[in-house]
Amino acid sequence: MHAAAPASAAPTGSTAPEVIAVRTPVAAVPVPSARGETVAVMDFDYATIRRWWRGDWDVGKGIADLMVDELVNNSALRIIERKKLMEILAEQEFSNSDRADVSAGDAAKIGKLLGARYLVFGSITQFSHEQGGIGGAARLPVVGGLGVKTGKAHVGISARMIDTSTGEIVASGNTKKTVTRRSVTGAAGAGGYGGGLSITSSDFLDTILGEATQEAIKSTTESLLASKARAR
Repeated sequence: MHAAAPASAAPTGSTAPEVIAVRTPVAAVPVPSARGETVAVMDFDYATIRRWWRGDWDVGKGIADLMVDELVNNSALRIIERKKLMEILAEQEFSNSDRADVSAGDAAKIGKLLGARYLVFGSITQFSHEQGGIGGAARLPVVGGLGVKTGKAHVGISARMIDTSTGEIVASGNTKKTVTRRSVTGAAGAGGYGGGLSITSSDFLDTILGEATQEAIKSTTESLLASKARAR
């Protein structure tokens, strides 16, 4: 009887074939974009407050700048940089008188130039600070002619969002905010808002009028976004 032939050895220098595990690929889960539709915020109209406002700032521009910050921090919208927007508007000779009511034609034109799906525009309906005083050196447990000053600030904002492709107003928001503060001040008063003070500066935002402005912008922006969400 013949012995079974031995299994042939692998050729010298060769290696055993490598077994590679093949896994069925798992379908990728789409990740939503961190930023959504593109929006440009126009300067707000403040014609209704010009009759008494003595500051030399453009209040409407300041309100728009603060709303941009609010939208960037609290929404998934992509916001057009304000400097770019201003350059486009200057080139198109867009009038400040058109701030409160952008026509469908202008909206479409601006939207196309900026690549913006939506424009936000609106008006400042109230922007005031009233201050009264009670007491004095004889009535308060302080010295030096000090008194209690009671201040109230009122800010009203109306905003709308327009679809540049249709000219349709898709969202709106309206807010009025009042802030009250009491403080002990000197007999000379608490001062005012100087011409060199920017509405976006911390010096202004720390004032009672600045506080009311921030509250009004926050509330108006929230209303605008909620209105847009309901319109979908």
